[in-house]
Amino acid sequence: MMDVDSTLIDQEVIDELARIAGLGDVVSQITARAMAGELDFESALRERVKLLKGQPLSILDEVQQRITLTHGARELLASLQSQGVKVGVVTGGFEEVILPIVEDLEIDFLRGNKLGVENGSLTGEVEGSIIGRNEKAEALRDFSSSYAIPLGETIAVGDGANDIEMIKSAGLGIAFCAKEVLRVQADISIEIRDLKLVLDYFL
Repeated sequence: MMDVDSTLIDQEVIDELARIAGLGDVVSQITARAMAGELDFESALRERVKLLKGQPLSILDEVQQRITLTHGARELLASLQSQGVKVGVVTGGFEEVILPIVEDLEIDFLRGNKLGVENGSLTGEVEGSIIGRNEKAEALRDFSSSYAIPLGETIAVGDGANDIEMIKSAGLGIAFCAKEVLRVQADISIEIRDLKLVLDYFL
């Protein structure tokens, strides 16, 4: 199970949306503080999404064009899938933006936040409950349960404070180019930005 923003992909999607909307500096500062554990994730996300109210849906297409996969991501996924390993992603970002990547990489499980939409524009709200720290751990449990895989046989990869409970819940927790607040909780820390290095920890 992998986090998406700054783990599977190089970007923080909320920051990219904000840049297109001309709000980059304001939102990226909030993101940095939230990922370092200095702000409550849920309230920080709602604050950032509120700033996007009124933006046209085309902004989602624009941000998809900006997204790049982290170095080694395709190779990691191809290797794991060839071994029959199930792969899931969970994100504090947005399913609408990530879905094309999930489909392209043939990822087995996706859970993320959903943006409110009305009359072709963003409402500035998040639909349903926020995927935060505890919800990411819950997603890992649901993922393992859906494939009848013991939780102790799961591996979780993430980079920020929002990933702590997921990392702690997994059989093996990997901090990937992570914030210090997550590194100290992880079993393994990878400091080189190459997702292929995750393969070193599969038996």
